[in-house]
This record gives sequence, structure tokens and C-alpha cells, in this order.
Amino acid sequence: MTYSQASAEWDAAAAAFDDEPDHGMRDPEVRAAWAARLADWLPEAPGEVLDLGCGTGTLSLLAAERGHRVTGVDFAPNMLERARRKLAGHDAAFLLGDAASPPVPTGSYDVVLARHVLWALPDPAAALRHWATLLRPGGRLVLVEGVWGRLDPTGIPATRLTGLVRDVAGDVRHEALSADARLWGAPVTDERYAVVATVR
Repeated sequence: MTYSQASAEWDAAAAAFDDEPDHGMRDPEVRAAWAARLADWLPEAPGEVLDLGCGTGTLSLLAAERGHRVTGVDFAPNMLERARRKLAGHDAAFLLGDAASPPVPTGSYDVVLARHVLWALPDPAAALRHWATLLRPGGRLVLVEGVWGRLDPTGIPATRLTGLVRDVAGDVRHEALSADARLWGAPVTDERYAVVATVR
């Protein structure tokens, strides 16, 4: 699938994207579960958060509510329009662009946040190397990924992603998320996890 085809596909999905419990987080319990995770993953002091593949901006909103200034990047204009509406009144900006190589300056962020993005990129290792350059010294990568499906699994296994992150960062922490049904709105049996790391 080409970049433009993928962009069009996600653009068309924007209208129903928030219907998934962990996308729109309309259920207070799901929202609270993600807010608690972000409280642990993000720095306590307000900083600059870059949300790559931000979609409709739900994680961006949770970060902004913790006092962070958020820059969201997505390649689907309809997703970005929903994110802008969702974060109206917050310290946030949203840019059209490729998550693998976002249109932002290097060395400008305290956190690069990406949920369910790396698995879909053609070269996750190259993306991670580039993302590390976007961070200030001591900045964090916060990556939420998984492997979905049994017959034809899609995603990136935790062992692979952890290895890739160790090439660009230290203090790498893996956190299994599959067992916490509150995050997904229902029990899940596939592999879902977060990797949090500090860039050297």
C-alpha cells in the first residue's frame, strides 16, 4: 500500500475511529485507565510532547490535561480535524505529515509518544532513530504497540521492539498491557504492551 493509499484509508476511517473503546475513550473507566498509564509514562513536570500518528487526538488530550504542550502529527486530514476540535482551548497544535519523518525540529521535545504506529511503518528501526533526534537530552520514547490476530498476526512483537529501542535509548522498560481490560473496554487475548525508554 502506498503512502497516499494509506492516508486515504485512515482518512475515511476517521468518522468512526472514536467508536472503538480505546480510541474515543468515551467510557470513563477506559479513559481513567489510560490517564493513569500516561501519568506514569510522561514526566511529572509539564513539557513538550510530540504525539505521532495522533489520530483523533485522544492521547493528546490526556497529555494536555496533565499540563503538557502537545504537537500532534498525522497523515489523515480528517483525523487531524477531529483532534483540533477535541483539543480546542488546550495548548496544542496539529500538523499534517508522515509519522516516520514528522515536520518538526530536532531536539525540541521531552516525549515522543506513539500508539499503534510503528507496526505500520515500512522501516520501524529508521523511524526510531529519527524520533530519537527529535528529543532533548534525557527525553523519553513512549511507545504502545502490539500483535493482533491469530491466523494472520499483524503488529510488532515486544521482543523485537525492545531490541530496536535499545539501539537508540537506555533505561528501556517493557510493560505488558493485555491483562488490563480497562484499557481496551473488554478482555483481550493478543499481545499489547508499552515500551518506555530514555534517549541517551
